[in-house]
Amino acid sequence: MDVTVHLAQDPEADALLGRSPLAALVGMLLDQQIPMEWAFKGPRTIADRLGADDLDAHEIAARDPESFAALLSDKPAVHRYPGSMAKRIQQLCQYLVDHYDGDAEGVWRGVDDGRELLRRLEDLPGFGRQKAQIFLALLGKQLGVTPQGWREAAGSYGEPRSHRSVADITGPESLAKVRAYKQEMKAAAKTAKASTGAKAAKTAKTAKSVKSVKSVKTGKSAKKP
Repeated sequence: MDVTVHLAQDPEADALLGRSPLAALVGMLLDQQIPMEWAFKGPRTIADRLGADDLDAHEIAARDPESFAALLSDKPAVHRYPGSMAKRIQQLCQYLVDHYDGDAEGVWRGVDDGRELLRRLEDLPGFGRQKAQIFLALLGKQLGVTPQGWREAAGSYGEPRSHRSVADITGPESLAKVRAYKQEMKAAAKTAKASTGAKAAKTAKTAKSVKSVKSVKTGKSAKKP
């Protein structure tokens, strides 16, 4: 794998992501609850602190958990929750060691069906369906991995120029579009949650009123003794 990406918006971090399958997977794993470019800069920061040019699944999986967590916690921290993310990264690396002899690219090398590749990605520790679909879209759109049916398997993230995820980030302009989309979705979810809460409160109030009326009609107190 040797491609040019602009996910971290940092030349050295992006260079690592473009040539290291494990770095790309770790960046995707870190991409939650922090800005996207912060997440994808993480693999370069980890490699630097390990004194290496790349990440090695065997080495990371074998490291003492406390020392690895401390490595991610050093300022500036690799993630908002460095301790929990250090554990997840080691779990991911251990899985790669156990199932792919530590070769991250083995997850998708030779896979010719998009649904099979999605299944493999979903099996990775820390990768739920949404994260797996986003990474599948990233593989297809930017990393040259295009098994048959990959767009369909990636769902809406596989649509061309959709600007729904990191898979569509190719520079500052597209980053802004993806961020705007995420903020829009977050606002919509917040509105929907508020609406659901209001409806639930209204339903509960109505039920209480009906109960009160029934109690009056039967001559019983609406209040419990």
